[in-house]
Amino acid sequence: MIYGILSRLGRVRFTVGYMAIVAAVSFAILSLDPRAHELVIQRSSTNLHNLAHGHLGTLLDSAFVVDAGPLYFWMPFLTCLLALAELHLRSIRLAVAFIVGHIGATLVVVGALAAAVEFGWLPLSITRASDVGMSYGALAVLGALTATIPSRWRPAWVGWWIFAAMAAGVVGGDFTDAGHTVAVILGVLVSAQLRRSIHWTPVRLLMLVASAGFGYLVLAHHWATMGAALAFGLVGAVVAHKLIRLRTSRMAPSEATLVAAQPVLAG
Repeated sequence: MIYGILSRLGRVRFTVGYMAIVAAVSFAILSLDPRAHELVIQRSSTNLHNLAHGHLGTLLDSAFVVDAGPLYFWMPFLTCLLALAELHLRSIRLAVAFIVGHIGATLVVVGALAAAVEFGWLPLSITRASDVGMSYGALAVLGALTATIPSRWRPAWVGWWIFAAMAAGVVGGDFTDAGHTVAVILGVLVSAQLRRSIHWTPVRLLMLVASAGFGYLVLAHHWATMGAALAFGLVGAVVAHKLIRLRTSRMAPSEATLVAAQPVLAG
């Protein structure tokens, strides 16, 4: 029995390892007094101030310091998302998607903030804003799950998440919301290199629903962004689905004509 449990855990070793570290760090932070808690967040943040002073380690540290919501809510859903992706994409591919999303989105946001501060569009205080957590990596993993979606529904899936993320980013108006949009797009781009045939089971479909719901709440964390993300996500899903069907229907006659025009070799 123990061997069976270890064998199953070995299939999701990235998820188990990452969540174990995040849980340990989260419980340790909860035990700190408010001043020490704030100090940990500031030193782990991937903000302009830290990165400009050469604290590049925050690019990694920030992924393990989560300062949002009750643990009993987000930890099970994050575990579900990572485990589902790892079962379908395998450990290395999951790690690549998470790292690309977390670091890539962070660097894009930091670059945009640096330009905005330089041109005077944002106050200098934004350079010290706290930016920690797993949301960029998690949303990139959700985007990478595009590789596991059946080809028939893949355009609608991509359209939904990109349009929902963009709407949440615009309505939310925060640099973190913009980072979420970038992370989703990076995840979808990564998925282009991960295409594979997937056998979905009822349990994994339920995991997908739970993961998608979690991703939606990460994107849309208040009522205004929820409404915008839902509306534009549905529009994006329908538009993407219709465009791909239209493109396919236009290509089919051309291919048929090409086949018909080929000479027939007589024996």
